[in-house]
Amino acid sequence: MSSPLVIRPRAESVEGQPILRPLPSAQCRSVGPFVFFDHMLETDYAPGRGMDIRQHPHIGLSTLTYLFEGEIQHKDSLGSDQRVRPGDVSWMTARGGVAHVERTPAELLAEGSRLHGLQVWLASPREHEQGEPSYSHHPAASLPVSDNLGVRICMIAGTGFCLASPVPVLSPTLYAHVRMQPATTLLVPDEHAQRALYLLDGELLLNDEDVEPCSLVVLPEGEAVTLYAEGECQLVLIGGAALDGPRRMNWNFVASDPELIEQARARWAAGDWPVVPGEKGRIELPR
Repeated sequence: MSSPLVIRPRAESVEGQPILRPLPSAQCRSVGPFVFFDHMLETDYAPGRGMDIRQHPHIGLSTLTYLFEGEIQHKDSLGSDQRVRPGDVSWMTARGGVAHVERTPAELLAEGSRLHGLQVWLASPREHEQGEPSYSHHPAASLPVSDNLGVRICMIAGTGFCLASPVPVLSPTLYAHVRMQPATTLLVPDEHAQRALYLLDGELLLNDEDVEPCSLVVLPEGEAVTLYAEGECQLVLIGGAALDGPRRMNWNFVASDPELIEQARARWAAGDWPVVPGEKGRIELPR
């Protein structure tokens, strides 16, 4: 049995929302198609305060937002205006260029709210890096679930454990939310080339070794592993096929060709970008 790679996330803040970010890191640039992983930490917002991520651009990736608590209003340059609730999947594929806004809904902003969730970016295969963007929303009830012997698995995106999510991923993908009751076990097979787990909370053993909460553990390729819950815990599993070549990441842009990023930076700086309807504020290009 090979030793897994343990990545401890760095603490950051995105427009005032505290996060932990294990991907990308110097130790690991991607796991399957996943190139970016943000854990939006439990945050209580007082009345009049909330998440407010102004208009910003993307290329060459899909964003996936999944909440445990709270709600977010997603708006984008395609005209989408969607309220995202716990257990829903908000899926946006940027391709050649899209802009979006994420904020606390108006009535929750007025009364105060609590937010906790994940946002990940999945790099698009080269053949899907350009073209027209798209958006889809998948309510919690539409996601497949297995609930057996104290282990509940919800397939957020992709396939695994005999489950297949309706989210239109662009390459082989594993993204599952797992809840385990005390003294339960789960065998994680090697059905995907690359895999990692992120322990959200609780006490968990991986092949009899303790897993530190809020750490990303990259699992050895080609090896099945066994998880054992010493106490009630929840985690997510991510992974899939290896990327079809290296990716360059710069700000909100992901591409296999650095020239695509330079073009996107120039377009955003010049204001030559699709606009989210009704939005005027935006996040300017960092220097």
